[in-house]
Amino acid sequence: MSEGQTGIFVEGSSSHFFLEYQLIEGLSDTQLKAALRSVIALAVSAEVNLVWAFGADCWRRLAPAAVPSALKDFAAIGEGKRIAPSTQRDILLWVHGNNHSANFDVAMAVTGALVSVATLSLEKIGFVYKDSRDLSGFIDGTENPKGRGQQQVALIPDGEVGAGGSFVMSQQWIHNLAGFHALSQRQQEDVIGRTKPDSIELDDERMPDNSHVSRSDVKINGEAQKLYRRSVPYGGVLEHGLYFLAFSRDIQRYDHILASMFGVSGDEIHDHLTDFSTPVSGSYWFAPSVVELSGIGSL
Repeated sequence: MSEGQTGIFVEGSSSHFFLEYQLIEGLSDTQLKAALRSVIALAVSAEVNLVWAFGADCWRRLAPAAVPSALKDFAAIGEGKRIAPSTQRDILLWVHGNNHSANFDVAMAVTGALVSVATLSLEKIGFVYKDSRDLSGFIDGTENPKGRGQQQVALIPDGEVGAGGSFVMSQQWIHNLAGFHALSQRQQEDVIGRTKPDSIELDDERMPDNSHVSRSDVKINGEAQKLYRRSVPYGGVLEHGLYFLAFSRDIQRYDHILASMFGVSGDEIHDHLTDFSTPVSGSYWFAPSVVELSGIGSL
């Protein structure tokens, strides 16, 4: 299998920077490619992990011969008061590791190096909460693939355009923790679809149709729509939530799961979790393989 970016699969990092950039209007492709070649080549400490990803329009400008046909912008989905909005941007950089100072230095250096071609539109600083739990108190990513299964779920297979790359989705979710924590533990578990202490999935008799597990565990023609989730909590007292980040070999998996969560998959049932957490951003990205990333401007 073509080699995916290593940082996608490094787990256990305690410090995370999620940086979303918007390209400056009027920028030539030559300027864009030169700036990105320079910034990607910046010397970075071995303890810092970087993952680069690009919006559809940006990647077409950088490597028109290496664009998967399915790559597209994120489109708003939902209806009424439950909508996952689109805030599609051009460049995503995920910086993570266990040395927060080193991560900060890299984030500052990259943003400074990109200043002539892009502006920083969204910055979220993430952290590990307790034993890898969401701020709701529930363990996050229980069903993530393990071992080699991570690459099989996340990376486009060899023989396809973009092999070794990954379709990425990011969303910033703002939690209403006061409202969620006002529920009893049993009510919270019914919202999520898992037990709170040990993340055991509720049995069929107890599992609500609108639980997060029920709405996100989607099967299409019998095939589970698996993702490799890398989400972490972010924020402080005034605003806090989850920066959702996931990698997949198939961009349509995101569409299927979002339709189920936001009540537009045909049964008009929405994910009860959306009553306590609200998405305020949404972008699709392409994280190219190591070879394609290093070849920006020459592809």
